[in-house]
Amino acid sequence: MAFQKPSHTFTKIHLKALHTNNFKILFALSFTVFINTLSFAQDIPKKGKVIDRSIKDSLIIETDSISFPELSKKQQDSTLTDSIPPEKDLLEHIVKYHATDYSRFSQKKQKLYLYNEAKIDYGDMNITAGDITIDYIKNTVYAKGITDSIEGYTQKPVFTQGSNIVEPDSIIFNTETQKALIYNSKTEQGEGTVIAQITKKENDSVYFLKNAKYTTAENLDDPEYYIKLRKAKIVPGKKIVTGLANLFIYDVPTPLGLPFGFFPQSEKQTSGVIIPTFGEQNDRGYFLQNGGYYFAISDYIDLAVLGDYYTNGSYGTRLESTYSKRYRFRGNVGFRYENLITSERGFPDYARSTIYNLRWSHSQDSKASPSSRFSASVNLGSSTYYRSSVNQINSGAFLNNTLSSSVSYSKTFQGEPQVNYSVTATHSQNTNTETINMTLPTFQGSVGRMYPFASKTGSKKGIIQNINLQYNIRGENRIQTTDSLFFKKEMFEDAKAGFQHTIPLSTNFKVFKYFSLSASTNFNEVWTFKTINRSFDPIEREAVTEDVNGFDSYRTYNFSTSLGTTIYGMFNFEKEGTDNKIKAIRHVIRPSISYNINPAFDKYYDSYEVVSADGLTTTDVEYSRFEQGVFGTPNKNFSSSMGISVSNNLEAKVRDRDSTATEPKKIILLNNLNFSTSYNFAGDSLQWSPVRMSGGTQLFKNKMSVNFGATLDPYALDNNNKKIDKFNINNGGSLFRLTSANLTTSWSLASKKGDKKDDKKDSSIQENLRSGGRDDDLFGVSEDFANQQIRGGEDKEQTPSELYNYKIPWSLRIAYAVNYSNSRRQNEISSHSLMFSGDIELSEKWSFGASSGYDLKNAGFTYTQLRFERDLLSWRMNFSWVPFSTRSSWNFFIGIKSSILKDLKYEKRRQPDITL
Repeated sequence: MAFQKPSHTFTKIHLKALHTNNFKILFALSFTVFINTLSFAQDIPKKGKVIDRSIKDSLIIETDSISFPELSKKQQDSTLTDSIPPEKDLLEHIVKYHATDYSRFSQKKQKLYLYNEAKIDYGDMNITAGDITIDYIKNTVYAKGITDSIEGYTQKPVFTQGSNIVEPDSIIFNTETQKALIYNSKTEQGEGTVIAQITKKENDSVYFLKNAKYTTAENLDDPEYYIKLRKAKIVPGKKIVTGLANLFIYDVPTPLGLPFGFFPQSEKQTSGVIIPTFGEQNDRGYFLQNGGYYFAISDYIDLAVLGDYYTNGSYGTRLESTYSKRYRFRGNVGFRYENLITSERGFPDYARSTIYNLRWSHSQDSKASPSSRFSASVNLGSSTYYRSSVNQINSGAFLNNTLSSSVSYSKTFQGEPQVNYSVTATHSQNTNTETINMTLPTFQGSVGRMYPFASKTGSKKGIIQNINLQYNIRGENRIQTTDSLFFKKEMFEDAKAGFQHTIPLSTNFKVFKYFSLSASTNFNEVWTFKTINRSFDPIEREAVTEDVNGFDSYRTYNFSTSLGTTIYGMFNFEKEGTDNKIKAIRHVIRPSISYNINPAFDKYYDSYEVVSADGLTTTDVEYSRFEQGVFGTPNKNFSSSMGISVSNNLEAKVRDRDSTATEPKKIILLNNLNFSTSYNFAGDSLQWSPVRMSGGTQLFKNKMSVNFGATLDPYALDNNNKKIDKFNINNGGSLFRLTSANLTTSWSLASKKGDKKDDKKDSSIQENLRSGGRDDDLFGVSEDFANQQIRGGEDKEQTPSELYNYKIPWSLRIAYAVNYSNSRRQNEISSHSLMFSGDIELSEKWSFGASSGYDLKNAGFTYTQLRFERDLLSWRMNFSWVPFSTRSSWNFFIGIKSSILKDLKYEKRRQPDITL
């Protein structure tokens, strides 16, 4: 585009003489003067009326369609950019301020004064105080409280920058250098609080302190303890580094101190040293226990490596790891190993042994995979581990006599029919006999129930439509061994493997409207890879069993049917015009009769001859080549039996104590009072089996559970106390002979306040469960005070009453068990015991717990544990005592609750003298 010359745009005008009108010119001049004097370009809006700026002018000036292109920065004149930088503003950020009483600015002093509930926001810095002064010349902010004649010094400053909060008496802050002087400040650092006389803020990440106190106490005006920091440096959220520091208890100095100190302040878990516990044991000398190092590997997994050492040469090590991934899985794994030495080398009582224990617990979140699941619960090791271990953490599990493990994976394939399979490895170990039974692994598969004759729509009716079948397969590799051969070559030599296939076929239908009839048949096929061949050795005079390797199988089947119904009875006690406490009693009876046929499969049995010593007579002894198989032997004898059972439920409706309730309250009188027996039609004698009775109930608002059982035999005994084929009533006795009986009760009582959940106790009970123990504290709990984590919220303070009516929280658990035996006229109580445990809070700070029991048959106390705990505000004190038995011991502990200072502790033990 080219610019035209200005001369091209002018038009030539020819000059011509003009005629003037004087009157009109004078009138126009006067009118112009009058308008310019008394008029405005726009109307002046009325006072108080707000102009709506959102209304746009209706006259829109259109721009020229010819636009000029913008010049790039390179084409612009360099002189447009000044080489001298502009002068920096007085304040780098916008200052936002507020005050209740007044905000006053001194133009002469260039200061802004804020008074009463003053607040300033400057960048990421926030200050609230009673009195704030901003000096624009020195770029400083001075904040302090307000002195009141009644309330004293109030509205102390609160300085916040980022995540750091400081509560001083006064503060001076430089907005240009970001430095500050803070007087008498209180700031939280991690789990503790730093109280300093003078704090110098160097920058956002460094503070220097003088004459400071570090404490985790709640009462900061009068802390029960603190660590005096003469000079210190704080990097918020990371660390506190200090010079000479020592412990003060209620402002009294103690000799516990260090020339320098380091306090990590990370909000995430960090690695660090675990201080051990020291003590003395009579036969092993002095020791250090549970010391080591904690590795914070990642947010998902950690590892603690702990060790024990005794001056006689004994030692132990322990690895503990916890892992977790949200919505996927969580678990923990631990391995413990101890090398124990008794006495000294050269002495006759010198002994040395090694024990170990492996524990693993894994659980999968239900959201991780809806069709598959993996879980693990492992507890295996030396049978004598819990009895021989000298580590205090195992004290609550030494009564365990069984260790068990299970690791399983299961998968479901949705569809019609549904298909499932699972692979499981199990382990069961008897710590008394030291026998170990394992399945490595067990495979189970099944095809869901199928109804081949049912219609695709609607409900199934009749005998034909209810016919259904399934398919199940189970494979096992079973190993039986002992402690001495565990995971050695010999352990796998006697392994037994096999498969079992079952196809159950069943149906059910109604008979005479009120009876339910079911019939089923079951086909069973067993595969095995090892059988036996048995013969008699006339020289050694004993049977010889020879293993035969190779595939073999057998097939069995059976038939069963059952008929049952439900009878309801109601006994009404209500009468018109009366309000009885018991409204009604409901009795539910479920009788059932069944019939079973098990054919004889004697074709799978062989025999061998046993020759007498004189060689004159022989005897045939039958055996099955499948005797040592995983799934047993096929049935040898034909069985045709009938089973009879009756179950009873008794419930009552009673008047509710709550007057506002509109319905009666339902309570259980008897829960499942069952009677069962059977009659074998194919038997030649003793055709009736004993009558078995069992039942249970709940009493006292379900606080007390009662379960009982008995066995009643209809047959008599001869003079040698052997059962004979003669009814007891025909032998001069009663209709039935009581051969055994049992009664167990458990009762849990607690006050309203004593029934609350105790996280510390729960962690000890969880330790018992992981070790294979009970899910209660009747046998005591593990006492590992040094590594005990304090979880849960703090108890709320109680408001004192005008009258002294302090309710002591308490809880009590009682378990009673008695067993009676009379199968051979012994007429004795085989076992009779009473166990109890309880906790009581003598005051808000004192608590006492005990676990004990009494053997009523042998007249002696069972394992007894007494527990005392004292809450010392920021500290805790524990004392555990086993007063008698071979494991007589005690343990005293005092330490700080906070996890960051939990190594500041004292622990003294007297361990039991355990003999190997």
